[in-house]
Amino acid sequence: MPTLNRFNLIDAHFQKSNLFNHLPIFDEIYFLGYPEGKIQRYQARREGQECFLLTLSIIREEEAIIWEAAQDLLERCVWEATRRVQGVFTFELLTFDIHHEIQTFNYTEFGTLLVNSSLKTKPGEQRLVKYSSAYGILQKLVVERWGKITFKTSVEVYKDKPAFLFTLVKRLFKLAEFPHHPLILVINDLSHQPLFDAGDKEQQQFFSQVIEERIKDSIEFLPEVYIKDVKGARELMSRTVL
Repeated sequence: MPTLNRFNLIDAHFQKSNLFNHLPIFDEIYFLGYPEGKIQRYQARREGQECFLLTLSIIREEEAIIWEAAQDLLERCVWEATRRVQGVFTFELLTFDIHHEIQTFNYTEFGTLLVNSSLKTKPGEQRLVKYSSAYGILQKLVVERWGKITFKTSVEVYKDKPAFLFTLVKRLFKLAEFPHHPLILVINDLSHQPLFDAGDKEQQQFFSQVIEERIKDSIEFLPEVYIKDVKGARELMSRTVL
């Protein structure tokens, strides 16, 4: 099956990003866009087997100000870059480690990298932009004498009770009914206080129900379901702590 992008994210060490660093080792990773809202879809290959990934980055509503502050700085950076480019672009931020970057990220250098990347990008072409922990895809839509960059991010503010975290897993499952390839689901929690709590009996009971239903309904491949946060990662189907 052909991919929608011509560059392999492995070449930019995307496997080491905060989104992928606890996942199985892949030989290829390609970004395929957004099947719904801020959910990202990837195509990957490992050990000769093609698989697909659905990922969703979230942050607690009461901690959203942390992400909003980082997003505001990134938007200003993109806006400054807009004044120095020619053409209409989109820039989709795939992942950004706000905990790692809160004190060290150089927004001026990042903006300069965007400008330099825009000069190398032809109409209709996509280019991966990597700076520190930030990975994004810059696409040039049309040639113009003036500049415009539409900035898109992929972090969703989680407003429900932590016990209802399982609903996000169900939402990802719904987008991947009856997969014909191995499937990996990733919930990337950016909160300082993780939403997943192994000691929350109600939450864990809900997760157990979802897992049992999925095991019963699986026809070809049993998916892998990862929840990542500041404490590490867990694979829910096997109940493995990574």
